[in-house]
Amino acid sequence: MERPHTEHRPRQAIALKVTAILLFTCMAAMIKGAVAEVPAGQAVFFRSFFAMPIIILWLWHRRELKEGLVPNSLKGHIWRGVIGTSAMILTFVGLGLIPLPEATAIGYATPMFTVILAAIFLGERVRFFRLSAVALGLIGVMVVMAPRLSLDTTAMASGASLGALCILGAAMLRGLVQIHVRRMVSTEHTAAIVFYFSLTAASLSLLSIPFGWVWPSSYALMLMIGAGLVGGVAQILVTSSYRFGAASMLAPFDYSSLIFAAVFGFFIFEEQLTLNMVIGAGLVVAGGILIILRERQLGMDSKKLRAATAHKGD
Repeated sequence: MERPHTEHRPRQAIALKVTAILLFTCMAAMIKGAVAEVPAGQAVFFRSFFAMPIIILWLWHRRELKEGLVPNSLKGHIWRGVIGTSAMILTFVGLGLIPLPEATAIGYATPMFTVILAAIFLGERVRFFRLSAVALGLIGVMVVMAPRLSLDTTAMASGASLGALCILGAAMLRGLVQIHVRRMVSTEHTAAIVFYFSLTAASLSLLSIPFGWVWPSSYALMLMIGAGLVGGVAQILVTSSYRFGAASMLAPFDYSSLIFAAVFGFFIFEEQLTLNMVIGAGLVVAGGILIILRERQLGMDSKKLRAATAHKGD
């Protein structure tokens, strides 16, 4: 069983959440640097494998190692791993092809897809308010992607169009992950969901070896190992943040990642924000916040769900 959430420390919760978002963005920047040299599947292995020791130590410290290593539904964890790993691969491919801020903005489409998929698979009723929020968010995504969806030869030659579509596909799969985890949290401990995703992602990524793993340079190797360690710490921080604050209060801080992505993109990769990115991201953020407010009103605030799906890449 989950430990009850009894402490309300909003400042500490916000500090933990924003720090986690900063680390997740740092991890994405590391992956972006690594996939310039290594295949996405290989990057997924290092990201997942080197996160596991951090997660195991954390579970041991919290005395939740037994719950984290004993799943109730192994099949459920495997399906979560398959979908999440596919999302992570698409994300890593996309990061290698388009600017980090652009990938971040398109990734904000996940809540929109979650609402749509919940209506399809869970039979949730989507009324006018949430439907309008989804439409607003998807319009924003299209604004961001508009330059990539044209027949511009530069975008086609650079693979930017493919990159944008990969990030959009990953956002859709992450929406599906959230639907799946909504079912899992009723029987599975959050610790088990977190641990077994890393385990299955590392295992499934090995299937990509025949498709061209390479011997990485010392620089790429450090980036991939660092991404795993940083991602593991970020996962712990974001999970811990929900012990001290409600998910509906913390959810809007997810959008701080665009600020961090813009900074990393400018100073590390010399990437510039475009007008399409700014306008589109603004519309997506507005749609996402409206969905958050509506879900809070409907009583769908789930600390376990957000903690179990906050892998930033799955």
